[in-house]
Amino acid sequence: MSQQKTELAVAALQHGTVIDHIPSAAVFQVVKILGLENTDHAVTIGANLASAKLGSKGIVKVADMFFDEAALNRIALIAPSAVVNIIRNYEVVEKRPVALPDTIVGIVKCNNPKCITNNEPMQTKFDVVSRQPVIIRCHYCNHAVSGVDAKIL
Repeated sequence: MSQQKTELAVAALQHGTVIDHIPSAAVFQVVKILGLENTDHAVTIGANLASAKLGSKGIVKVADMFFDEAALNRIALIAPSAVVNIIRNYEVVEKRPVALPDTIVGIVKCNNPKCITNNEPMQTKFDVVSRQPVIIRCHYCNHAVSGVDAKIL
């Protein structure tokens, strides 16, 4: 009798970071925010995976890399349901949800073409207006945008 396979096998991490429960549409934005497109570390990306909680989800596993809390919390802008797992010696030693900071600097482009950040060489800065749903407002021109519509730099 043949056995039906229902899961994809992926190598376990000895040391590294796993970001789970990412909305499928945001997986590659998470990769961009964390700068993983240029890393030499092993990265496993899963998108459109079955999830009881989200319907479909994404996951990003990065071997031998740990991120500071500020970097991980920036992904809360587009993935507020994400959970960070820190792996050491194949064991989860820390598990926590991401938390959206009060101010987001340098990762979102203002949608307002007249905004000074689109016309002068300066970093963007957004203040968080709402966490559920995520809404941010440009510090300079007061233009508001939802987290899902934010343009990641």
